[in-house]
Amino acid sequence: MSEAFEKGIKIFGEVYGDDQANELRAYLGSDTEGFGKLQAQWAMEWAFGTIWSREEQLSRKMRSCAVLGMVIGMGTCDEIKMHTKMGTANGLTRDEIQEIYYSAIPYCGLPKSNLAKAAMIEGFRELDEDEAELRRGVAAASAILDELGVSQEAQEETGPLAG
Repeated sequence: MSEAFEKGIKIFGEVYGDDQANELRAYLGSDTEGFGKLQAQWAMEWAFGTIWSREEQLSRKMRSCAVLGMVIGMGTCDEIKMHTKMGTANGLTRDEIQEIYYSAIPYCGLPKSNLAKAAMIEGFRELDEDEAELRRGVAAASAILDELGVSQEAQEETGPLAG
């Protein structure tokens, strides 16, 4: 793959996680001729590898502000949800995302802002579910280490998943 692809897949992994990046890399490297496969490659090369990698010109956080405004204006719910999650990964707080939403209302209109609100809430809900799942996994690992007799002090020193 190209240098732009490698930059893009790295940024994609930092934002959406290594598992999704590895799945995408495997899909694009496979012999499978999925519908729209080139679009996924172009997204990594152009959107992530060329545009999102321009951090000296505009930070990821600021670029997330701009992109959220654009996708709200376009009324693309799936993109709003994904960029709400991406924005949090890029350093935006929920309060900042809410302000982006409020700023869009007079420029994009109430119908599109209502769509944006629903998509943003869904994105936050998914983030909360992911965080809760991670907490459950850490708690389960700690319980196993407790059963194995690993002291709380040792768990705190190394972290519950290091045992």
